[in-house]
Amino acid sequence: MYIVSSCLCGNPCRYDGSAGQVHKYPKIRELLAQGLAVPVCPEVLGGLPVPRPPAEITGGRAADVLQGRARVVNIYGDDVTQNYVEGARKALYIALQAGCTKAVLKERSPACGVRAVYDGTFSNKCVPGEGVLAALLKAHGFEVISDEDL
Repeated sequence: MYIVSSCLCGNPCRYDGSAGQVHKYPKIRELLAQGLAVPVCPEVLGGLPVPRPPAEITGGRAADVLQGRARVVNIYGDDVTQNYVEGARKALYIALQAGCTKAVLKERSPACGVRAVYDGTFSNKCVPGEGVLAALLKAHGFEVISDEDL
């Protein structure tokens, strides 16, 4: 079983209100058709609206966010750390309840990024790192796969 970023399943939950293009991901379509994918959006699970202002991790990495040493802030400077942490924890709970052991997540997202996230300056620059959910899932032994590797 896989937990999958909901936007990759075609659900309109991205920060800008758009949906991912599920036709780009035949593997995800196959997992959904077989009942092997559980879509989650940690930002929405954490109480953020759709659409919402873009957000980035500042002051550290995702593991630091989970330990209270870094923050997630939106483009207006509002601290949305608690939303990201709560959403990641809820997504982990859903994944465990569903028997998931793997995840396919949206690259560059402050929640779901697997190998890269935006650098916290809102300048469209990426740095190596992961999102809050990706870090939490890895810490719990999940195999985490980037959508770019499908």
